Amino acid sequence: MTQSASAKLASWESERAHYQGLGPLEVLLWRTDVTDIYVNGPDEVWVDGPRGLERTEIRFSSDDEVRELAVRILAGEGRRLDASQPCGGVHTTSGYRLHAVLPPIASGHTHLSIRIQPEDRPDLRDLGAAGMFGSAVESLLRKIVSAKKTFLISGSTGSGKTTLLNAMLGTCHPAERLLLIEDSSELAPRHPHAVSLRTRTSNAEGAGAVTLTDLIRESLRMGPDRIIVGECRGPEVTDLFLAMNTGHEGGGTTIHANSANAVPARLMALGALAAMSPEEVARQATTAIQVVIHLERGATGRRVEQVGMLEPTEAGMAVLPAVTVDASGDVTTTPRWPALRRLLDSAAGSPSRRGDIPPREANAGVFVGEGS
Repeated sequence: MTQSASAKLASWESERAHYQGLGPLEVLLWRTDVTDIYVNGPDEVWVDGPRGLERTEIRFSSDDEVRELAVRILAGEGRRLDASQPCGGVHTTSGYRLHAVLPPIASGHTHLSIRIQPEDRPDLRDLGAAGMFGSAVESLLRKIVSAKKTFLISGSTGSGKTTLLNAMLGTCHPAERLLLIEDSSELAPRHPHAVSLRTRTSNAEGAGAVTLTDLIRESLRMGPDRIIVGECRGPEVTDLFLAMNTGHEGGGTTIHANSANAVPARLMALGALAAMSPEEVARQATTAIQVVIHLERGATGRRVEQVGMLEPTEAGMAVLPAVTVDASGDVTTTPRWPALRRLLDSAAGSPSRRGDIPPREANAGVFVGEGS
């Protein structure tokens, strides 16, 4: 390619990005290590990825350019962003999710948050190779899926909850029918029979909204083998409990929580949004959710920190750890490990696989082995 032709191509790409793409941010879409883009102002653009937050040298000419970019993208998907609706989000056909907040709701400048969906979703083997877990924990995650136990993946923002959920769903039997329910299409498991349902906001007249609650109820009529909710964060938790308590085994969801111990309080808060009493939430949750997988994001990256069981207690409910993993990757089983092992081995058609987690003396001094 001649220098002139190369310059013309670069000019064309710049024009396309300005009118159809992400403008100055377009070059960040070419980076495979970027999962999120944050624009805090025209001269403050950050990216997030495996190495954590990093500030870039990208600049907008003005805050008006940032605002025009957000307005154009939302308008292209039939959404408004103006003084009457200063906050808005959309999942674009290009495969990224954009959320924008205008001043004065956002202090000083227009703020953009962009989640980029990778073209190739990693499977469990890929995640293990990347350091999210070792071979023993990988075997345990596969057993949770094959045993068709309902599971919840918890973690903070950016800890890899959706990434792990995608990978686990990819191990489901090819003959199973998966119903994926989300606000935005982030789930794309490597599975031959997955049906994706997405919520819809109301139109300018305030009509036409389709909520997660609506979709969970509709999914019950669509012949699912598994019902998966991308993220549970509102009153739809009551319908999630209903779906998982009506014979649909092996379902899963994710939830924001800073630790596994915080999961019960988070579920209680969501249940309160649905006008459920604490006693009712505890009763429904402990029968609907069997396994909790908690992810931690630290200096060494994203990793599985704990696998436990959600069980009723005198205070309501608690996540009782069965397997813990420290920052160096060492796996420790707790006195609850035999109960989790029995739960997984009790599944019809799921033969016992001793040794998924190597027997090891737990911190409490209890040896976990045969007969424990």
